[in-house]
Amino acid sequence: MDIASNAAHPEAAPAITAPPVIRREDYRPPEWLVPQIALDFRLGIDATHVTAKLSVTRNPAGEGSSTLRLNGDQIAPLAVRVDGEAVNDWRLDGPDLLVALSGEAHEVEVETAMNPAGNSQLMGLYASNGMLCTQCEAEGFRRITFFPDRPDVLSTYSVHMAGDKAQFPILLSNGNCTATGENADGTHWAEWHDPWPKPSYLFALVAGDLVANHAQFITLSGRKVDLNIWVRAGDEQRTQHAMDSLIASMKWDEEAFGREYDLDLFNVVAVSDFNMGAMENKGLNVFNTRYVLAEPETATDADYDGIESVIGHEYFHNWSGNRVTCRDWFQLSLKEGFTVLRDQLFSADMGSEPVKRIEDVRTLRGGQFPEDSGPLAHPIRPDSYQEISNFYTATVYNKGAEVIRMMRTMAGTERFRQGTDLYFDRHDGEAATCEDFVKAIEQGAGLDLTQFRLWYSQAGTPQVAVSLTYEGDVATLTLAQTVPATPGQPDKQPMPIPLRIALYDRDTGTHAGERLIVLDKAEDSFTFEGFARLPVLSINRGFSAPVAIEFERDAEDLVFLAARDDDPFARYEAMQSLVVQHLVAAVGGGLADADRAAGRAAIGKGFAAIIADEALDDLMRGELMMLPTVAYLSEQVLVADPYAIHEEREALKHWLGGELASELKALHDRVSAVSYGRDAAARGARKAKAQALILIASGDAAEGAARAIAQYRAADNMTDRQSALTVLCNLEGPERDEALADFHQRYQGNALVIDKWFQLQASCFHPQVLDHVKALAGHPDFTLSNPNRVRALFMSLALNPKGFHDVSGEGYRLIGDLIRRLDPLNPQTTARFVPHLGRWRRIEPVRAAMMRAELEEIMAQGELSRDVREQVGKSLG
Repeated sequence: MDIASNAAHPEAAPAITAPPVIRREDYRPPEWLVPQIALDFRLGIDATHVTAKLSVTRNPAGEGSSTLRLNGDQIAPLAVRVDGEAVNDWRLDGPDLLVALSGEAHEVEVETAMNPAGNSQLMGLYASNGMLCTQCEAEGFRRITFFPDRPDVLSTYSVHMAGDKAQFPILLSNGNCTATGENADGTHWAEWHDPWPKPSYLFALVAGDLVANHAQFITLSGRKVDLNIWVRAGDEQRTQHAMDSLIASMKWDEEAFGREYDLDLFNVVAVSDFNMGAMENKGLNVFNTRYVLAEPETATDADYDGIESVIGHEYFHNWSGNRVTCRDWFQLSLKEGFTVLRDQLFSADMGSEPVKRIEDVRTLRGGQFPEDSGPLAHPIRPDSYQEISNFYTATVYNKGAEVIRMMRTMAGTERFRQGTDLYFDRHDGEAATCEDFVKAIEQGAGLDLTQFRLWYSQAGTPQVAVSLTYEGDVATLTLAQTVPATPGQPDKQPMPIPLRIALYDRDTGTHAGERLIVLDKAEDSFTFEGFARLPVLSINRGFSAPVAIEFERDAEDLVFLAARDDDPFARYEAMQSLVVQHLVAAVGGGLADADRAAGRAAIGKGFAAIIADEALDDLMRGELMMLPTVAYLSEQVLVADPYAIHEEREALKHWLGGELASELKALHDRVSAVSYGRDAAARGARKAKAQALILIASGDAAEGAARAIAQYRAADNMTDRQSALTVLCNLEGPERDEALADFHQRYQGNALVIDKWFQLQASCFHPQVLDHVKALAGHPDFTLSNPNRVRALFMSLALNPKGFHDVSGEGYRLIGDLIRRLDPLNPQTTARFVPHLGRWRRIEPVRAAMMRAELEEIMAQGELSRDVREQVGKSLG
């Protein structure tokens, strides 16, 4: 039935403009379940027809409603049948289809049609460079067909798809392929069946002209699994690292968590137009191309690491997300936080554990800490939302991982594994909750996590004030915790905070062993005997808790730890703290010339020790040479001037580059002689080389430009070429123009590398960076339709303290204009830009007023997506 001509159903007109607030406390089980669904697709780029047959049964846990509610979004039913008979007593309630049913079980059939080529939101079924693909998490399936689109409705899916064989020679869906065939009209078809019940957000379909890198994996029990990574012809040679990462992750999950893969087939498809990094659809993972394609000429070491991590993450979801899924979207961290922890542990085992830990903490501090202290702060298990896409946040993912890591720290590796085994065994095939997970760890590991549950319900980053005193031979450690007020949560209770500590003897430079203490009160003291004088405290070793440590320490102690601490993260943290204390004091105007000189001297001493330490591998050396980011430094003060912080940070880099010029040049010369390789030593050499070059150029622009252009020209890999171009982009001179022109000409047509070309220019500290961004926005290679390209240019600007926080306000206007232009096309990508303006309350008054004004102008626009309206509304308060 054509809804447009159905005068009997006037409710079909769009009605919802202001979405209601969804609350966790209002959860009710579904009234109807869908044990099986059969989908039939007649595929076309401009027109796709879908017939969905739902076998529905009344849910005994429901409230007995005789109405079946099927969610929809921008689709209309062409026909509705119940038990094979056309019915007219259906109606639309806003976007949802309501069908009256009696009895206990029925077959409900609904036909829909859509235009994938017109789907710029990239949610549901959409077209990408001539192929069709889907993205259904969180609520994209309702854009394909009417369905109870909620994660606690688990169904077994059978899929039949047919399309033009020349246009779509490859037809993929979830599970195993059960049959294929050809039709006389030039079309062909394939049937797929997934035997494992899953929620609708895990449905996937891909149709296109693709080729595959094939491999096979033998599981622990001896089953053969066929592996395929599908890409466009010509890209298959760039998929081997992704395939190696997939095989490694399958083997690792069997060994580390006892989880074996459960289908005969595992497919990965690379898509160039994708809102996120990747999606864990059961048996058919859909990936952004940036997390699949890699070769030394086009991918940096960070790109290789990202592919390994994301491939592992999506594969690990097969159990932590697919076999055990979420009851509702408030439980998102149940699958995401746990899976982030699993991919972090996997990457640590595949490479350098200490370097990986530092990288993960840097990510947390750069993204989640600011989120926790801003207007969008929320617990890892939120209480309410208007648009669920807005809760795919650093808090849910990264802080969620840290919370589970704390359980692992308190339980120990073996007992934590007992808890996860219990969780998987108990809830396999179910839609579970965060509470189900905590109970399983509690019982399996033998922990009392009653108070620990506060980590799931309280937002904010705990602040731990530390003091260490000494009397007789006893050192007394006093800790006091506060959890700052956040929106909707003015008062907080103390939470258990596990802290790994060590107390160093100042004379011997050794400690008696690491200890784990748990601060579970507002304030507590711990005593330690046997010290001839005040020891040096190493605290929160390994970043055992996601907290901010407030501890005024002498520069001498920090230099001691930076040079001698046997915990790599603690050594890194000491160096960071030394810099943070100096820069915060400098920006605050609290440093006299003598104090500034003393602070710089201490930092210089620490850097010199790092450069000279022959026992230090270059991967760690590169990490230790990185200064704290402006975002992290801004978190150390109540009201920040990010531009002033940036300038002070640059001044320190200039001083270090001059003071340590000979040491840095010697380091750059040494590591430049190391040949390219993927081994840790070669990767470390490139990392140290990049950091040395940055400081050399900061101290002496001419020397930096000469070394950078020489490195660029000689580079036989993208890591060296990009690090050289990063330095050149910050400078003025012919070398900059030469390298940028060469880079674009060399890689023209390679979308992922051209993304880097945009990103490097928008993130640099060049005096004309804003003019460059505006020019790049009009470049023929720029498009608003590709999320990767939008992020490469404009997210790089939003993260650039010099450009974004320019006193003219032009950086804010550029992001505001982007939000207004992009929102009608792709709300999900657009919403990610709002929090950067939403930080106005933590910024000095002049810039804060301009940021707030930009938000008010966006809100006044009227027609905003749910995603953006919610973010802007909360940011304005």
